[in-house]
Amino acid sequence: MNYKELAKEVFQIEADAISAMIEKLDDNFNLAVEAILHCQGRVIVAGIGKSGLIGKKITATLNSTGIASFFLHPTEALHGDLGLMRHDDLLMLISKSGRMGEMEILISAARRLEVKIIVLCGTVNSELFQSADIPLDCSVSREACPNNLVPTSSSTAALVMGDALAVALLKARNFSSTDFAKLHPGGFIGLRLLKKVKDLHHTGEEVPVVTHNASMKEMIFQMTGKRLGCVIMKNDTGKVEGIFTDGDLRRVAEKNSNFYELKALDVMVKNPKTIFVDEVLDAALAIMEKFSITQLPTVDIKGNLVGILHLHDILRSKLV
Repeated sequence: MNYKELAKEVFQIEADAISAMIEKLDDNFNLAVEAILHCQGRVIVAGIGKSGLIGKKITATLNSTGIASFFLHPTEALHGDLGLMRHDDLLMLISKSGRMGEMEILISAARRLEVKIIVLCGTVNSELFQSADIPLDCSVSREACPNNLVPTSSSTAALVMGDALAVALLKARNFSSTDFAKLHPGGFIGLRLLKKVKDLHHTGEEVPVVTHNASMKEMIFQMTGKRLGCVIMKNDTGKVEGIFTDGDLRRVAEKNSNFYELKALDVMVKNPKTIFVDEVLDAALAIMEKFSITQLPTVDIKGNLVGILHLHDILRSKLV
């Protein structure tokens, strides 16, 4: 058996199922986003079996993006966990079949507390789908399973609907990368987004700096002595006037036989890119990548030179 071809078939069936959801998407999606957005309590997600596993992932995604959420297993709800539900919460139920079963108890509790109910369901003519305040159609034409039994395409459809809700909520709340980092301080992404330029830049005597009247000899002395591959030109008020790198030195030396007679003003790159010391490290890296530079002068809020950040410092931090 060619298992690779079988995998391709699974990919195609599930891709087709997701594509078909685009046409079925209606205004209920907007209502669901608004309901979650204005929820004063928590988003309670519930489901059984594979739907429950998808519900746990949706819960994790909502929590990681600042939407307070928890997963409630319907069976556990029957044995006391219904006490977790509050009147200002929102209930999200996930089901392929749309059979009520244990879900009926959750719905009854939600109705008693006037909690709004969103349902992600794979059977639109089911009792569960019809009982929702906001039903979202997650039906698929077939499962990827050869017997059309094992939840595959239907699980993916519910997962993608959850992702779509999460992304829409990100946009609605202007949730930034910095907001994300604050909720992930122990992870790699969080560290990278929370680390500031001032945590890694060189300052004081480590900074190779001269005035625009400096000689070539003085610039080379600063460049080689400070070992940062460049020298920064600073004016009398402390502002950055220019920068001269070891790459610039090679190019000048190739073109000018008398390059030792040149001054900083003759060769410096004027108005170089700089970055605010309190900016996140990720922003500095973005500038370096965009403009293909390895050194970035750092400045304070007034634009005065404070230090210099080198790409090698970022690489050594192992945050990229």
